[in-house]
Amino acid sequence: MSGPLSAGDLIGGRYVIERYIDEGGMQFVYAAKDQLSGRIVALKTPKNKSAKKRFRRSAIVAAKVNHPNVAKTLDYVSEGDDRYLIEELIEGADLSKALFRRTSFLDPYLVAKVLHHMAKGLAAAHHAGVIHRDLKPTNLMVVGGYSLAELKITDFGIAKMAEEELVEAAEGRDQTLTTSQTAVGALPYMAPEAIDTPKAVTQAADIWSLGAMVFHLLTGEQPFGSGLRAVQKILAAEPPVAPAFVTRKPQFAPLANELLVIANSCMQKDPEKRPTADELVLLCGQLCYTVAERAEGVVRQIKYDAWGFINSETGDTFFHMDSVFGPPPNLAEGDRVIFSAYAGGGSPRAYPVIKITQP
Repeated sequence: MSGPLSAGDLIGGRYVIERYIDEGGMQFVYAAKDQLSGRIVALKTPKNKSAKKRFRRSAIVAAKVNHPNVAKTLDYVSEGDDRYLIEELIEGADLSKALFRRTSFLDPYLVAKVLHHMAKGLAAAHHAGVIHRDLKPTNLMVVGGYSLAELKITDFGIAKMAEEELVEAAEGRDQTLTTSQTAVGALPYMAPEAIDTPKAVTQAADIWSLGAMVFHLLTGEQPFGSGLRAVQKILAAEPPVAPAFVTRKPQFAPLANELLVIANSCMQKDPEKRPTADELVLLCGQLCYTVAERAEGVVRQIKYDAWGFINSETGDTFFHMDSVFGPPPNLAEGDRVIFSAYAGGGSPRAYPVIKITQP
């Protein structure tokens, strides 16, 4: 079945297309119902003939990984010239949409939680001998928004496809690092060796990407920027400097500093000096971070520019400005915020609090 798929199309005598979901640099993604199990799955199909040749071996690679923090590859279907990859459907949004759309950075507690999930999923993949090669926010699926009920690394199923396109782009064949859609998205998180010697990347390249994402999540800044200017900075691998607000407040400084140390250790120029995914899992186990659910509310009142109340569906929650993570200026009445609440004398107490910057 060539061309775009439509609701009702039957694939492989088993999967009925329900709706279009999204597309990436190499594939279209649909929700489909598995008539055999009754399960709703993600059905992915390549966007061009070049990708078709790589789809089967990518499916074989992805099927080796089985972990709660990795989207599971379930099946592979070949019909004539068409190829389809069947994956677990994750009812959430990718990290860039789930966590970056309304805030430009996250507090250290939430970053630590994201890092721990990523490290565990990556460790499972590396144990299976699989390198992702294209780790970036759009390849992390989040369930539960800021409460982060689940996080799964996705698109291991196109790992080999991504590798070949990234090699072509790095070597300037057919396209470049700034014209390949895959490379443009991956570049801010790409290890130096993935640019310099793309055919020789190891699992350490994934570790670099993870570190770059941690820095971005915590600071709101890509560690080396994006586009052509990023290439030279990535190859130089000078440790990026975090903005002052990240460690300015004593409540956040200890964990923020630990996360920056981990991120910089992941972004060492020499791949041999970076921690392994297993070592990252152990480091994350030593971090002290909250897993409390997050709520959304509006700053109702501020007193003396020091404390106030957040109004949400559950009523008023007290907060102090020292519990707000982010750069100055401080919050104003009417600002929307994301926060966790804990029992306290009188009203519950909010900690941490981050400002919503986008509607």
